[in-house]
Amino acid sequence: MASTSITLSALSALSISPSTSQPHRNPSASSPSLPCNLPPYNLSTTFMGKKLSIRISNLNHLASKHRTAVATVLFSLPTAKPDRNSNGKSPKWSARAIKSFAMAELEARKLKYPNTGTEALLMGILVEGTSLAAKFLRANGITLFKVRDETVNLLGKSDLYFFSPEHPPLTEPAQRALDWAVDQKLKSGENGEITVTHLLLGIWSEKESAGHKILASLGFDDEKAKELSKSMDTDYVSSFK
Repeated sequence: MASTSITLSALSALSISPSTSQPHRNPSASSPSLPCNLPPYNLSTTFMGKKLSIRISNLNHLASKHRTAVATVLFSLPTAKPDRNSNGKSPKWSARAIKSFAMAELEARKLKYPNTGTEALLMGILVEGTSLAAKFLRANGITLFKVRDETVNLLGKSDLYFFSPEHPPLTEPAQRALDWAVDQKLKSGENGEITVTHLLLGIWSEKESAGHKILASLGFDDEKAKELSKSMDTDYVSSFK
């Protein structure tokens, strides 16, 4: 009884401010946005004679870090140059293409490569996985694991003690593949975004690149490229498995 009394007395000393309680929310309601302007404050109380302090830090830095990462990826993808685009409008990359590019950089870093090449762009497409281009590759037996194995077979492993930069720069073939995607979108005269299909066919257009060689070794050919090009402006089809 004595120990129970001490425990209850200690718990009663924990003061909980009503302002910290959370109202009941409807599960179907959309989640609120991240409170970027939440000021830092302390929750203090005593327990068994000891002062406890809980500090909720400002979340501004989290939102800022996220915005910086997104901006870095967006500006890493090439935009149409003035000499290519007479009307002054630059086509935008789709969200899936941007994510594929971000995943390509990550794959290059995993393999400890100094650059993001066409092989990394190809892996990035498969890591993102939801685009029409990625589903087309998988339907034709071209998977991430096969591409990764072929990449190591073709280019070898990097030095164990080498660390890739946070954003491995593009190789010249990879840059040309991205530029090809932009050019094709401009030539089409169609509205909309540059899709992952544009990106994949840009890799295929670089005949001497690692990405092209890996695709060819896994059964991709001009006929499949022609078939895929019919849906070049489509980035996602829910019925495609």
